[in-house]
Amino acid sequence: MMNKGVKSNIEKRLQELNIQLPDAPSNPHPFIPGVISGNTVILSGQTPKIDGRQKYVGVVGTSGISIEEAQDGARICVVNLLASLKEILGNLNRVTKVLKVNGYVAADSQFKDHPLVINAASDLLNDIFGEENQHARIAVGMSSLPGGAPVEVEMIVEFE
Repeated sequence: MMNKGVKSNIEKRLQELNIQLPDAPSNPHPFIPGVISGNTVILSGQTPKIDGRQKYVGVVGTSGISIEEAQDGARICVVNLLASLKEILGNLNRVTKVLKVNGYVAADSQFKDHPLVINAASDLLNDIFGEENQHARIAVGMSSLPGGAPVEVEMIVEFE
């Protein structure tokens, strides 16, 4: 039913996809970017920040954030999560499986396409880690997110 895990060079795959991970940002918060428990890393949520600033601010459906912009934001969240994960593990080739993705979309009450937004995060992870290593997921709507972000993503990852 499930593949045992990733058995490829993730660092090389990122290069092939032309994805350059940013430096993990400094953390002024009263929590850390991720916690290791056994062979699992539980990553704190990331918003679509580039160089410390939100690329998108607003609510999907009412304040000018399109589904396409929110999808781009979801992909940025994944890149930021991978940067934190690399800092925690030292090397992304240690990842054996992305177990779970939680995706949050700031949206008005009429918006119904939360899964379409978070699909962008899932699609990117599948491109990087392989379709055979798909993850469990949730995609839900919120009235607002930190810093006015339209999307936030968190992950739970298994490693060796």
